[in-house]
Amino acid sequence: MHSNIIDKLTEHLSELPGIGKKTALRLALEIIRKDEMYAFNLAQAILDAKQKLLKCSVCGNISETAICSICSSNHRLHSIVCVVEDYPDVLAIENTNAYEGVYHVLGGLISPMDGIGPSQLNIESLMKRVENSGVEEVIFALNATPEGESTTFYLSRKIKSVSDIKISTLAKGISMGEDLNYVDELTLSRS
Repeated sequence: MHSNIIDKLTEHLSELPGIGKKTALRLALEIIRKDEMYAFNLAQAILDAKQKLLKCSVCGNISETAICSICSSNHRLHSIVCVVEDYPDVLAIENTNAYEGVYHVLGGLISPMDGIGPSQLNIESLMKRVENSGVEEVIFALNATPEGESTTFYLSRKIKSVSDIKISTLAKGISMGEDLNYVDELTLSRS
């Protein structure tokens, strides 16, 4: 039996990262097997996420409010800023329960091959934080890839040109080419 509706659902699901055609088809069939209320709740949760989540005005992380719970917390060390590529990296580091500072989400990495330069990233607000917010240390927790390394190099030089703060990078336990989303909590906490 061929169904354009199933094909369309499968196609949309397979556009998600890490979901191939086979997995997308299995997910589509499972959604169809569930009752109508499940499908409605799933669709509503997706719409809520798209319509109600914002970017934190301080760090660029996802948030339900203008300033995320990490940036607004009095229990965090606001003098230490961990620079990450994207939202999943914040979650990965937070899951270690080892980091007490705040974050800055770049929204990508410098990648000339992909046409991504510094102007496409959340860099200006990082520079404002470094210059005006009492930041004492910036920790670069970017993927150990050529793009991550070049972004770290670029930002380190840019920060050093305006401030004498301490600059650190994750070093131990994360191999070159590793994606932070797939590093276990123990390795991340020791890095």
